[in-house]
Amino acid sequence: MSGGRALLGGRRRGSNVWLRSIIVAFVVLFVWLQLMFASLGDTSDAGGGDYNDSMAAILSMVPSVLHKFLTPRPRNSTGALNGSAAALAAMAALRGGLNLSEIKRNIAQYNYQQTVYNEDIFGPLQNDSVVIVIQIHDRITYLRHLIVSLAQARDISTALIVFSHDYYDEEINSLVQSIDFCKVIQIFYPYSIQTHPHEYPGEDPNDCPRDIQREEALVRKCNNALYPDLYGHYREAKFTQTKHHWWWKANRVFNQLDVTHNHSGLVVFLEEDHYVAEDFIHVLKLMERTCQTSCRHCNILSLGTYLKTYNYYGKKEVMRAMKQQNVAAGQVQPSWSFQVLPSLYQHTQKVEVTPWMSSKHNMGMAFNRTTWMKIVGCADYFCKYDDYNWDWSLQQVSQNCLKQKLHAMVVRGPRVFHIGECGVHHKKKNCESTAVISKVQKVLKVAKRHLYPDYLTQTYVTPMKKTKLRKGNGGWGDRRDHMLCMGMTLR
Repeated sequence: MSGGRALLGGRRRGSNVWLRSIIVAFVVLFVWLQLMFASLGDTSDAGGGDYNDSMAAILSMVPSVLHKFLTPRPRNSTGALNGSAAALAAMAALRGGLNLSEIKRNIAQYNYQQTVYNEDIFGPLQNDSVVIVIQIHDRITYLRHLIVSLAQARDISTALIVFSHDYYDEEINSLVQSIDFCKVIQIFYPYSIQTHPHEYPGEDPNDCPRDIQREEALVRKCNNALYPDLYGHYREAKFTQTKHHWWWKANRVFNQLDVTHNHSGLVVFLEEDHYVAEDFIHVLKLMERTCQTSCRHCNILSLGTYLKTYNYYGKKEVMRAMKQQNVAAGQVQPSWSFQVLPSLYQHTQKVEVTPWMSSKHNMGMAFNRTTWMKIVGCADYFCKYDDYNWDWSLQQVSQNCLKQKLHAMVVRGPRVFHIGECGVHHKKKNCESTAVISKVQKVLKVAKRHLYPDYLTQTYVTPMKKTKLRKGNGGWGDRRDHMLCMGMTLR
């Protein structure tokens, strides 16, 4: 009997040991899975929220020869700098940083020298070459990806890229000067907040606070007390700078740079948080030829849209996707998840002709010197319109000054994408996220066989009702801004 109890106790002890082992193994597995999920949730220094959006995944979709543009260079690296005085100063800055007077001096020297990098390799700018003007502040992460996308564009070696800076940064300079796939020139907006931190056009200590009442401003006798905007607010330098910079760079490219002095071809306007498709130059040239033959009144070409669905599927792919989803075409909702929106993306060669609208056609837009001369002739309408947005101000020019309003030819399958998660108006917890970049890469990979169309099919879009320009967004009531803007105008 006692032997039986001993045997039973042994079995129970064995069973308990086995059960404890299972529990321990389960706990270990649970902890391991938690750690794995945690690591997948933060797979890059840039803060990608999805393993597929990690920097490693992004790099895997970029040719290895271009990884150098995505990898920060050592702070003591001087390989990308030339022997100019500005470059020697840049080397010193890499070692220890520059003070304000040195930054101003370097900016003045860059603007005076007008050095065109790689001109000895790719030759002088041709009249039919595309000039790409990129407005840059300080978001180097996005800029790196834009450069990578440009490097993969066909015929980029024939183009000139103008990098227009309103923030002087040696890491950005080094990145720009490392470009080896086309001609490059840097220009620096000389009236930036960085170079005027405590005086106009920066924040003067005696400027009126944004929300102060006009009566109190007059009592205080602050600098701009007489000039609130149409909503009763006073200027904020961080908002006015973007419009000033846009107007300055356009004037400089068309009227001041030696390299573009006689250029009459297309000038494309991009920003640091854009991303281009590899055939964007091909499509741009095709749009230009189409305008010359069948849309003479089109004076702006738009390569980007703000639609959230980017698909390049044909009819077979549409039917297959609809069958898989078991839904009708009208029920397919736009999203970033590669769902199909048949009415927009059955044909990649489709373009729309429509009156230019600032909120829809300002991304990746291009025009030539003829159009610019008409715009700059309306400088008063641009510079004195009480709106701190350059595109709204351009809408004012189109609707209230130009005899022939701006008309856009807009490509339906976008060739320019917006990848920025943060900017002047929007701040997120993590402004270095690569999630959107990864999605754009995937879209372009799927779209690859639909790129490089041989011809364009035009559709004319007539607004359902006459568009009436609403009053401006304000932020531009200060007479000093009007004067600075007009002073930068070159006709």
